[in-house]
Amino acid sequence: MAILVFVESAEGKIRKTSLEAISYAHAMGGPVTAIAMGTIERSELEDLGKVGAQKILHVDDEKLNQGIIQAYTSVLAQAMEDEQANIVVLATSALGTPVAARLAARVKASLATNVISLPDTSSGFVVRKSIYTGKAFSYLNLTHEKKVIAIRKNAAEVKEVGTVGQITPYKGKYSEQDFAVKITSAEKASGEILLPEANIVVSGGRGLKGPENWHLLETLAKTLNAATGCSKPVSDMGWRPHHEHVGQTGVKVAPQLYIAVGISGAIQHLAGVNSSKCIVVINKDPEAPFFKAADYGIVGDAFEIIPKLTEAIKVAK
Repeated sequence: MAILVFVESAEGKIRKTSLEAISYAHAMGGPVTAIAMGTIERSELEDLGKVGAQKILHVDDEKLNQGIIQAYTSVLAQAMEDEQANIVVLATSALGTPVAARLAARVKASLATNVISLPDTSSGFVVRKSIYTGKAFSYLNLTHEKKVIAIRKNAAEVKEVGTVGQITPYKGKYSEQDFAVKITSAEKASGEILLPEANIVVSGGRGLKGPENWHLLETLAKTLNAATGCSKPVSDMGWRPHHEHVGQTGVKVAPQLYIAVGISGAIQHLAGVNSSKCIVVINKDPEAPFFKAADYGIVGDAFEIIPKLTEAIKVAK
């Protein structure tokens, strides 16, 4: 059962979700081949061996830096044939999900996205996926010989199971037609740590009373090495950029720790954060709906609590 893992990167760095995909594939038991495309730092590629990739293919072509879905699909389809891999694992993401769908159609494979657990092969090949923004689960039996599995963030723990891997240059098979669609511009989210990749997220709502008070959250986030987010009303009022909007119609996150400050907890916001491992809510309103979803809650004034919490974390570190 040879497994191929599609590795995503940004600005020469491997995304953490792709490391999770390799760990997931390694846990499935088959030999794992990782394939990465575009300009990527060599040390980043070598580290893929540490998390379970027995073989690392690299298509070193600047044309593949932009994330052209059609080209990535062509390369993956060819790599499946060359490596005799019937299973492809990748991350559920803005890039991974459409690549998975197109690849499954191309090679006539069963497709499952948002997968959260290893396959059950006791009777078929059954995977569990998250549906309805994490409110329910669905079990899919993948019956085709070829399978494409896109896993959700935090579905697998990244573990060091090997050593530095050997990189094999790979000449991907793609055509000019694959580049018929051009990306003319891209607006990148700012910040040292981006929401989809963050293990810790600190979000603020209207309870912070204005953008001039956001430095309190930014200082806490920096202390925790966390990303910053916000509720929809905050982004709608222009207090924070829209790419920080966390919720059903914004960015859906699944960090290890989510801290919500001054956010009431509307259902649309909860839908975007309910996959978080641990939720901490800070709100002066003891009746705020968010407390019902929280693992830990603090009732009090954020303007008093956040500075004290930040200083306590600095001391603990």
